[in-house]
Order: sequence, then structure tokens, then C-alpha cells
Amino acid sequence: MRKLLFVSLTLLLLCSAVVAQQPAPTPGPLTFYYDYTVQPGKEQEFMTLINTIGAPVRDKLMAEGVVLAWGMETPILRYPGGTTNLIWFAVQNYAGVEKVLTAMEARQAKLAADEAAAARRGNRGMTTAERVRATFDMSKTRDWLIRDLVANYGPPPATGVLPYTRYNFVKVKPGRGQDYRRVWEKYNKPIFDKLVADGTVLAFGLAAEDVKPDGDWTHFVWIATPTMAAADKIAPAFAADPSRRSEKDRKEITDAFLEVTEPDKARSIITRSRIFKVKP
Repeated sequence: MRKLLFVSLTLLLLCSAVVAQQPAPTPGPLTFYYDYTVQPGKEQEFMTLINTIGAPVRDKLMAEGVVLAWGMETPILRYPGGTTNLIWFAVQNYAGVEKVLTAMEARQAKLAADEAAAARRGNRGMTTAERVRATFDMSKTRDWLIRDLVANYGPPPATGVLPYTRYNFVKVKPGRGQDYRRVWEKYNKPIFDKLVADGTVLAFGLAAEDVKPDGDWTHFVWIATPTMAAADKIAPAFAADPSRRSEKDRKEITDAFLEVTEPDKARSIITRSRIFKVKP
């Protein structure tokens, strides 16, 4: 965060006192993402494995209030070396992450024990672990732990609606995370709030990696819509806002974002939900 130079010690102490009195922002929920590369022709087997291993765990923990939502998505655009499927679950805190991961380990151990018992009775087939290795390339699996900094949710989508989600990845300059969030909330959040209010957008958020294993990007904006057609209304909404501003204001907004980000690092993906569940 930018260091401010104060002309007097008195002013510094006064400002420090005011900051100390302000409550710290409540941490947003955490979302754990698994990026998978499924072998060609193994898509249905991948879905079967989800229903065998992960779905029972996440559904049970959702019923208990630990998991807030979970789903599986596939990218609309394919490219060499890209993810083919991603699974995610949202929880309130790290305790929730631990409960999900512990329950997943227990589920896999039970399946392995049941399969070993069946093999001893002469019912030898492919084990779940063997099916996993045959279905996707484990060497390309990538995990992410993300925290929402800002988010807004409309009513849950109607039964059967599988949202489309656009992820806009951003690289924020070192030490400028708070500045980027302030600029984003000032200029972008009000437009997204209106889109949620009119039903164009189901939900949106500004998120950041809570654990940073590499430096490809630092933040992303996610926007969920009920259809791809709904996304056609997003760009005009953003274009209409600058059109009401003076040229000077538009330049200031552009400069504010350019000052805190590395535009050449920006990238986007769009995914289609194949499984989408939200806590009632």
C-alpha cells in the first residue's frame, strides 16, 4: 500500500487513531478449485467418478452447513495444455476447507477398503484409484484457494439453470492490491450491482488468491449469468457509464486502473456449469 508522507507527527497520530477505530473488513468466503485434464473420451467416466467420490461428501457437508455451494464447470474455449474440467466448492473459512478435505480422504479410504474386501471375495475389478488414473492426467491437476473480496448475489437460479461464468484474470502490481480494490469498487461494482438487480447477472465477485504458489495473476473478477445471451448486456452497460462522463473523467478512470495493474497479463475464460448446487 502506498506510504503517505505526513508533514507533522500530530497529523500522523490523528490519522493512526482514526484507522485503529475502524473495524477490519470481514473476510469473504473461500473457494477451492481443482483444475483437471480429462483424457479424450473419458468425460462420462469423469462424471461417474464425481458422483462416486466427491458429490456424496460435498452434498452431505452442504446439508450440514459447511459447504455453501459447489459445482463442476467446463471451459467453452479449448486450447493446448488448457484445463478441461474444474470442480469447486465454497466454504466460509479454513476450518471448512479442512472438513471437506478430511471427508474426501475418508471417502476414498472407505472405497479402497470396500474394493479390497470385494477382491478377497473374488470380485476383482478396477479400483477407484485405477479408474482415476485412467480418466485424467494427475500430473496436470492444479489446485487454487481463492477468497472473495467483494461479491453480490441475486436470487438463486431457477431449478435446472446451469450458469455460464466469465473469469477475468488480472495481475496487480506489487503492493497495490488495496488500491486496485478501491478503484474497482468505485467504478465497476455499481455497474455490476445494477446488472444483478435487473437479473442480467446472477452473481459477481472480485477475488484474490489466498495462497499464491506462483505469480501468473493476483486477482480475478467472476461474473455468472443464466445464459450466454445475458452476457451481451454487460459490455453495453459498461459503455453507457463512461458515455455519461467527461473526457477528463474517462481518462482518469483509465489511468487509475493502468496505474495499479499490468494490462499485458490480463486474460479471460468462460465456463459452462455442468453441476451447480447452492445451499438452500
